[in-house]
Amino acid sequence: MAIPKADHALNALGDPTRRTIFERLAGGPLSVVHIADGLDVSRPAVSQHLKVLREARLINMTREGTRSIYRIDEEGVQVLRDYLDSFWSRSLKRFKQVAEQAERNKSTIHATHPKRSPR
Repeated sequence: MAIPKADHALNALGDPTRRTIFERLAGGPLSVVHIADGLDVSRPAVSQHLKVLREARLINMTREGTRSIYRIDEEGVQVLRDYLDSFWSRSLKRFKQVAEQAERNKSTIHATHPKRSPR
């Protein structure tokens, strides 16, 4: 069950164009012109994708004169990372439980069936 803040981020990144934009911004801050360069969508469509990413708190925007500069929102990405890390933590915990149970089973087998000494 996703936490609401992570839901928005996951939904936003579900679109391939938004993922491409997000990945470009991972390289550093960019203006809309640079973000749109080479994308197969119009500039208004890029602006709409940026709006969705901003609403999901994955990116933020600042003004530099007449230009809008977009960058990764570290806090928003941290929410997403925390959500995904929870799966990793649960997987490691489960792996540890399985390994410990296997070790106990191994010890039980050796205790009930000791090796015979060679004659």
